[in-house]
Amino acid sequence: MRKKVILACTQCLSRNYTTNINRTNQTERLEVRKFCKTCSTHTLHRETK
Repeated sequence: MRKKVILACTQCLSRNYTTNINRTNQTERLEVRKFCKTCSTHTLHRETK
């Protein structure tokens, strides 16, 4: 079953992106390098609770 998750910037902690992940295949938290509009740079975004 796929679950909707929110990605937050690690530097400014703004929640910028949403995505879906498959919980049966991926048990650890998702970390993706994406563009943050408030920081105006590419930063690491992590899955929030």
